[in-house]
Amino acid sequence: MLSRLSRPWAVAVSAVPVVGLLVVALAAPLPFAVAQPGMTANVLGENDGTPVITISGAEVRETRGQLRMTTIEATSPDTRVGLGDVLDGWWRTDQAVMPKDSVYPSGDSVEEIERHNTRQMRQSQDAATEAALSYLKLGDDDVKVTLKLADVGGPSAGLLFSLGIIDKLDGDGDGGDLTGGRVIAGTGTIDTDGEVGAVGGVALKTQAARRDGATVFLVPKAECTDAKSDLPEGLRLVPVTDLEGTVESLRALASGKGSVPSC
Repeated sequence: MLSRLSRPWAVAVSAVPVVGLLVVALAAPLPFAVAQPGMTANVLGENDGTPVITISGAEVRETRGQLRMTTIEATSPDTRVGLGDVLDGWWRTDQAVMPKDSVYPSGDSVEEIERHNTRQMRQSQDAATEAALSYLKLGDDDVKVTLKLADVGGPSAGLLFSLGIIDKLDGDGDGGDLTGGRVIAGTGTIDTDGEVGAVGGVALKTQAARRDGATVFLVPKAECTDAKSDLPEGLRLVPVTDLEGTVESLRALASGKGSVPSC
């Protein structure tokens, strides 16, 4: 026959499995990645000593200002992320906890993920070039564009690549710079028709942009709410949906004439 435990002992005994579960939870790896603001690169300039955009077959303009593509840095897919890391990242504005399969393709090795990201970057560069030359009504038979950006993968620089090509070839269309001399940053995929797509991680990318001197950030319209969540002071959000509309917004900013959309 079991004797009845006194209340203090009952509480103590019942706490043992709870503590054990907490210890296991703290030690167990979780399917998350922890991300933070990454590097930015001016697509109108050089990266690691090499021009990001090289154009032949057409006259190229000297440009002022900057067009900075933005990135996030995430823990590698084989990094153990525990409950302590998740809780720490959850409350910090300079980090974000994201499902691992939203950052990396699920089930792939590190090498496969790197190849996947490289392939996405290459496809993004091709689409960005085609969209820009189509916007300018130039054929790729006469104009050759080479894009090179070291140690960056994925498709999220597509929009900035297209804008960089347009600025180098045509500026604002009236002899001025598309940037208006500003440091402009942004993110967004682009397809061959010039449609801009969402990318994720925009709240961290705005921090990277402001850290590196940007005063304007081009954000896919669907991600305005995320971009506003921890918006750094002094950074203006401009929502974009396609290449033509983005160029019109930048022209309006540069000239001070016309309306510029906001989130």
